[in-house]
Amino acid sequence: MPENAPHEPDLSPGDMPIEEFRAHGHAVVDWIAEYLGSVDEYPVLARVAPGEIAGRLPRHAPEQPAGMREILEDFEHVLLPGMTHWNHPGFFAYFAITGSGPGILGEMLAAALNNNAMLWRTGPAATELEERSLDWLRQMMGLPAVFRGTIHDTASISSLTAIAAAREAALPDAREAGLSGLPRLRLYCSEEAHSSIEKAGITLGIGRAGTRRIATDAEFRMDPAALEAAIEEDLAAGWRPFCVVATVGTTSTTSIDPVPEIARICRRRGLWLHVDAAYGGAAAVAPEFRHVLDGCDAADSLVVNPHKWLFVPIDCSALYVRDPEVVRRAFSILPEYLVTPEGESVTNLMDYGPALGRRFRSLKLWMTLRYFGREGIAERIRAHVRVAREFAAWIDADEQWERLAPTRFSVVVFRYRAAGMSDAGADAWNEQILETVNAGGEVYLSHTRVHGRYAIRLAVGNLRTTQAHVQRAWDLLRAAAES
Repeated sequence: MPENAPHEPDLSPGDMPIEEFRAHGHAVVDWIAEYLGSVDEYPVLARVAPGEIAGRLPRHAPEQPAGMREILEDFEHVLLPGMTHWNHPGFFAYFAITGSGPGILGEMLAAALNNNAMLWRTGPAATELEERSLDWLRQMMGLPAVFRGTIHDTASISSLTAIAAAREAALPDAREAGLSGLPRLRLYCSEEAHSSIEKAGITLGIGRAGTRRIATDAEFRMDPAALEAAIEEDLAAGWRPFCVVATVGTTSTTSIDPVPEIARICRRRGLWLHVDAAYGGAAAVAPEFRHVLDGCDAADSLVVNPHKWLFVPIDCSALYVRDPEVVRRAFSILPEYLVTPEGESVTNLMDYGPALGRRFRSLKLWMTLRYFGREGIAERIRAHVRVAREFAAWIDADEQWERLAPTRFSVVVFRYRAAGMSDAGADAWNEQILETVNAGGEVYLSHTRVHGRYAIRLAVGNLRTTQAHVQRAWDLLRAAAES
């Protein structure tokens, strides 16, 4: 950090003096700017052993104040070496993300305002900005106006909220009496669905036994015929089917479930349809990719994460619902200390999810949407898809490498397999390739298993990633495979 900031601690009552805050604030912003401009100079993956960072920190809580200069120096020298840099252009693991400049500035302003928008009265601007900015995003993705959005932290909580609403719609007595004595609820998702769906089942009392995973086809999409057969079988066995979760952009392979067919089954059976589009939904901002949300206009709820591929700093998850009143019935509790004179004339965001406290997340979303605009976001998504498909073409052109799933978005799933190599041998070889590449510090990739086979994933989604970074990843992968 710059050395021109005062560092003597203030022992008097009250907050940090404004002039000291100003000096250190400038120092922090300067550091952030330098960091964003040179993040590629850091090793992507933290090079520390488990417990190493904790070992550098005192075991006992501080008794006396410390100077902010000392604190910031410890941030840089003690904590920073233990950071995995998600903002690095060589970060290709999981779903690559970006904390963009406008989003970071929005996060800073939100922290300064420190607003808790649990009620309209406690955050009028935060409440109304959340509604308006999410409506902008809805328009950008081409979703119908019937959908209304609220922000949660992650897709895990968004999906939990949606499935709780589905439970409310199916068994309204469960809110007061619990599930004991009521029909056993059955929740459906595909074999490729995110683990958060099972977690939601656990949390809501449905249990893992009540969550049924449906078989997928050769392209890892839910099989509608298998779904229909499972529903029939469960009805005959005394289960109460209530909700189906379809996915647009599955975690391992980014496959797209056949939402139109699934939606028809849900309509015919009277089941809630929730769509997990946490990653893939963002692609619909580009009109040529809007087809990825085909059939989603018939969904009861849908989640998309602006912190995945819309360049908003984590965390920010947008849940859209067709009938917000069902969500409100599932969650609204109004003790006397939260009653306000506005009554039913306003939106109180606390009523639309499990959390009472609500951060001002919409500020960073609003600033990001305004700064880039729909076309700016779309062009960046196009660029990521182009470079990912170019990488996929390199895989396809090399006889020693193979793709294990279609490249529908900006994630490529692949592995090395030389002639004559068994599946078990390929698994061990690819695991070693990944470990070798990640240890180098230039790039970071993650893995999955596809039909039991070990696979490497390269996910493009960072604003700072260029074709040169992807080319370097390819060079490193081939060198590791041959070494």
